Amino acid sequence: MDRGKKKGNFLGMTNNKIYMDLKDIIRECALVYLPAKSLMRFKSVCRDWKLQISSPFFAHNQSQCSCAVVGVFCQSSGEPPLLVPFDAKSCGVPDPHLSFLPEPVEIRSSSNGLLCCQSSSSAQKSYYICNPATKQWKKLPKPNADHGSSTAIALLFEPSLLNFIPEYKVVCAFRSNDFEDGTEFEIYNSVDNSWKIAGEILFKRLRPITSTAVCVNNVIHWSLGAGHVLSYDPVKDRSKCFFQPHHHGYHSDCNGLLGNVNGELASVRSNGNSIYLSVMEDAHTNAMPMDYYGYGAQRLNKKNVSDYVVSVAHQKVVFVCGEGVVFQVGDKLSLLSLRDHTTKELMNLVGGSEKRSFVPYVNSLVSI
Repeated sequence: MDRGKKKGNFLGMTNNKIYMDLKDIIRECALVYLPAKSLMRFKSVCRDWKLQISSPFFAHNQSQCSCAVVGVFCQSSGEPPLLVPFDAKSCGVPDPHLSFLPEPVEIRSSSNGLLCCQSSSSAQKSYYICNPATKQWKKLPKPNADHGSSTAIALLFEPSLLNFIPEYKVVCAFRSNDFEDGTEFEIYNSVDNSWKIAGEILFKRLRPITSTAVCVNNVIHWSLGAGHVLSYDPVKDRSKCFFQPHHHGYHSDCNGLLGNVNGELASVRSNGNSIYLSVMEDAHTNAMPMDYYGYGAQRLNKKNVSDYVVSVAHQKVVFVCGEGVVFQVGDKLSLLSLRDHTTKELMNLVGGSEKRSFVPYVNSLVSI
């Protein structure tokens, strides 16, 4: 009988130990997958959670585990930016207007929680890297070349387990001042905190690039309009232009919006009450086409086409990522899920011009 009692007590202790281990698992393993806003709120749960979330090592791990796009920064010309979260309860930043920066800025690019901004008030057009979730920021040194007023900018940042201090690059494509119809590239590297002009020059007359950069496998893509795309690989230091595939019922001058959908380059267009998504293949290969230094452009093949029906007409697609497609009807923004094809209203945009930029955002605690 004594043995029976001891066995029962042992089982009770075992169950209690399992319960305690589950709490440890949630604290040590599950919290790192949550966005920054939720983590700031969960600091009030208990002292252990507060210490865990406040540690630099936790912020380093969270920047690697929480990499999903959870919203977009929307900005009209001459106005401060505005964050449009996909879920306002879990995602957010303390200062969505980025007023913690020393001057008004325009958000030019983003990558895994970091934003690349350019000053909109001063004549120098300084570059800034910031994390809106932590209000940390850094002003970049002045570039070597004059990028002009129509610079295309891309921020490249991939969180690494081995690099406690984040390493990132800023790639600028600008019209050459020395070669007619030439496009040059200058790259900032955070490792040595300096700019370097790339050896690559694309000899092709390009339209001013105003679209947001889309990075897939460290290759940068900018939409040039009229179905053309500029692609640049900073590792191989190679660039080229190609045509987007066109869907049935579209003219050759119809623009398609580029996006990163589950690690692949995609093109999105809308027609009537339908949204068409094409995932493209062979976006950047090791071999350049024969007319690489000429005026031709390579045509890209469609991998597959999906038709997502939206219940409203006259919509305008403004952003696409792995989570879904953001479209605008009037001043109302909505999210179309690529998983279950449901729609969700996000926000009503009041005021501002019709020309707005949309930059993806990851709610990360990464430190600069």
